Amino acid sequence: MKVLVTGAKGQLGSDVMAELALRNIEAVGVDIEEMNITDETAVIQVINEIKPTSVIHCAAYVAVDAAQDNEELCRSINSYGTEYIAKVCKEMDIPMMYISTDYVFNGKGDKPWKPDDTDREPCNVYGMTKYEGELAVEKYLEKYFIVRISWVFGLKGKNFINTMVNLGKTRGAVSVVNDQFGSPTYTYDLARLLVDMIQTDKYGRYHASNEGICSWYEFAVEIFNQAGLEVKVTPVDSTAFPVKAVRPKNSRMDKNKLVENGFVLLPDWKNALGHYLKEWKE
Repeated sequence: MKVLVTGAKGQLGSDVMAELALRNIEAVGVDIEEMNITDETAVIQVINEIKPTSVIHCAAYVAVDAAQDNEELCRSINSYGTEYIAKVCKEMDIPMMYISTDYVFNGKGDKPWKPDDTDREPCNVYGMTKYEGELAVEKYLEKYFIVRISWVFGLKGKNFINTMVNLGKTRGAVSVVNDQFGSPTYTYDLARLLVDMIQTDKYGRYHASNEGICSWYEFAVEIFNQAGLEVKVTPVDSTAFPVKAVRPKNSRMDKNKLVENGFVLLPDWKNALGHYLKEWKE
């Protein structure tokens, strides 16, 4: 088995590479320097040179607010880049795993979104381009995994936990929105699941995040508790923080399909938070 990982230097890609190495699975990681996914010719050339037996596509444009002002760049990476990779995977007859997002849904209501729900209605540019990436994968391939994740945090790059801890060390109080609900996703836990999945032929759409539901407010409170910081956290409506890109209020995702196909669910998000904080401090 030889796995090609795109976005190998990112939060998720770096953990996927580490997990593959841990299991002695041959892996080749590429980032923009090795393969610019917006260049179809480069994609064809690099993947054909590497000759992988499967691809885990982690590379993405993830600056949600900036995407509103940089729609074409965002689309060239999330939509067109994904399509270029899918087309090569089809020609080589190899499986592709595409990492997507809860943002492909409109974020309304309070019921958990199911992997095969057809009412994908993205509420911002980022979500739309990731949705277009899903459509490209589904158009060209039969051997595919579409894995939607949410509220991602890992040791590489910026995330909500780092932001809260840094604020907590400099301020005695913060305000955090309490009307958006979902599940945090620790890239270390997710990487293990993705490597489990790519070794099977149980293709299709899946949802994967750590277990348990919380609001961003509840997430912040738990961060400060586990980090040992005394910070007053005030719950506020999301209107208190105007942003360019609309955020979904309902990011709950149904993960039963993982269990149905024999995969192990990720640990509870509080457990994941504790593990992350320990690793981050070290």
